[in-house]
Amino acid sequence: MTTPKPKPKLAVWKFASCDGCQLTLLNCEDELIPLAGAVDIAYFPEATRAVVEGPYDVSLVEGSITTPDDLERIQQVRASSRRLITIGACATAGGIQALRNFADVEEFRSVVYAHPEYVVTLDRSTPIAAHVAVDFELRGCPIDRHQLLEVLAAEIQGRPARVSKHSVCFECKRRGNVCVTVAHGTPCLGPVTQAGCGALCPSYDRGCYGCFGPQDTPNTTSLTERLRVHGMDERDVQRIFRTFNAASEVFLRASEEVEP
Repeated sequence: MTTPKPKPKLAVWKFASCDGCQLTLLNCEDELIPLAGAVDIAYFPEATRAVVEGPYDVSLVEGSITTPDDLERIQQVRASSRRLITIGACATAGGIQALRNFADVEEFRSVVYAHPEYVVTLDRSTPIAAHVAVDFELRGCPIDRHQLLEVLAAEIQGRPARVSKHSVCFECKRRGNVCVTVAHGTPCLGPVTQAGCGALCPSYDRGCYGCFGPQDTPNTTSLTERLRVHGMDERDVQRIFRTFNAASEVFLRASEEVEP
């Protein structure tokens, strides 16, 4: 009689974030039960109090590194994980909290907190890959549930994940959307943003906000000129690149090129 092969151990970790990407996993609903049968959910405080000791076959990491404790803990997570996958804009690009990278954190701390001396933080919010080796990055703010399930299925089956790297414009074409920039002059980051959301905002006549970060061949210089044609000044262009993925290399460089 053959011994059943043990199920892969899955761990889900949180750093500085809003929990939205973890909730995407919980909101998989019908797909979550088969997934739970295929893996051993060993550590996932958002879903269960049960804790199974590592090492773990797959670790999903949400959130950015913002404190000295984070720096120490991510090293421990990496050491106990065979495969480490970062999920969401915080983990892959520092997140919205990376806006601190452009300001005086000490000034913020003194204004916001009654006792700033009790708040221990770093001057910068950085992605997980800035500190440890990452095996796969899943973009989005929040991530897309279908892409998440594809990545997890690929890990279980031992194959590369099929996640698109092209721009949101491809998704607009598939949905038959009229281009909001061409038709209405609406500023849109779709041409330089990675697909994954299904062109959600342009489908409702709103410009893309860049939630999934830069696509694989972004031409931000050309887009910046187009944004100017449609009435945006240097400050506006800088702000549109400094949102969910402000610290991603491509968007960071694009925002610095138009420094007011």
